[in-house]
Amino acid sequence: MTWKVAMTLDLPAYVDINAKSFADIQAHFIKRQCDSEEEIIALAHDAEAIITISLYQKITRKIIEQLHYCKIIANIGIGYEGIDVEAATECGVCVANVADYCLDEVSEHTLALMMACARKLFPLDRLVREGKWTVERPEMRYQVYPTIHRLNTQTLGLVGFGRIPQAIASKVRGLVSRILTYDPYVFPDVPAQMGVELVELDFLLSQSDFVSVHANLTTETKGLIGMEQFKKMKPTAYLINTSRGPIVERNALYTALSQGMIAGAALDVLDPEPPDPTDPLLQLNKVILTGHSAFTSVEANLELHKRPVEEVIRVFHGEWPRNFVNPQVKDLYRAKHAKGIS
Repeated sequence: MTWKVAMTLDLPAYVDINAKSFADIQAHFIKRQCDSEEEIIALAHDAEAIITISLYQKITRKIIEQLHYCKIIANIGIGYEGIDVEAATECGVCVANVADYCLDEVSEHTLALMMACARKLFPLDRLVREGKWTVERPEMRYQVYPTIHRLNTQTLGLVGFGRIPQAIASKVRGLVSRILTYDPYVFPDVPAQMGVELVELDFLLSQSDFVSVHANLTTETKGLIGMEQFKKMKPTAYLINTSRGPIVERNALYTALSQGMIAGAALDVLDPEPPDPTDPLLQLNKVILTGHSAFTSVEANLELHKRPVEEVIRVFHGEWPRNFVNPQVKDLYRAKHAKGIS
């Protein structure tokens, strides 16, 4: 039997998704840039598998209901908010993501942003470039130096306690005095075993010197950090976001920064992406911006594009995905596909 695998984005040639693996199992692989629901349906309506990047492309209910042969939608990336998982489940389609490919990269990027804020690296760099080198300069002596504290006197608050914040906690232990986390879905013994205190969000905000956001983007978490939350933070605290931009209310963040409600922000993600070049948030010296690059490394990029291929082949071989987003689909999958999976 010849399978059809449809990739709905035409990624650059340097991105290797190992299409040869499909040839090895006699699967026909085709990729094409699709910019509408109709184009995706035209490409993939008869495909047994779809590979997509839901961060940039939505796989909607309308599309999924036209995928009469599809076994799996494999997402290139951790976040899968662009895929209608409920519709996929109802239609007997597995959804898989790449859940753990960049744990080291994002956790290290988060720590780099925290350290940059703690040691005031960007303000110091800017002053030196302006010719204000000497420690006797008032800009350094009276504006920057009094704001630098030892990390071992500081508290880190992690909003969410999934794999990435757990990696952060294991790496930062010994650097900070205290680690707090807010996650209504984590088993309490998980943070406890790592020496992390599980607390309510308001308490975390009021106690933390660095508030680092690591929640998945859902209807529940969209706008989770807004004006009311900024009011609860210390005026000396920093917000770090390496998860998804819409979790933080952009206008509230600008107000909090411009009015001195918090000391600064280090953002790998924004809402929208890319930002408008005239966005006033980009003009603030209190903000570090890194352009949604926390995930990347040579090693992570190889894994990112290899894992979805492996998930598709795994399903074609009669196995369930390893990074299964909707395991509740199993019965409907068996009903849809005559041979099913044992």
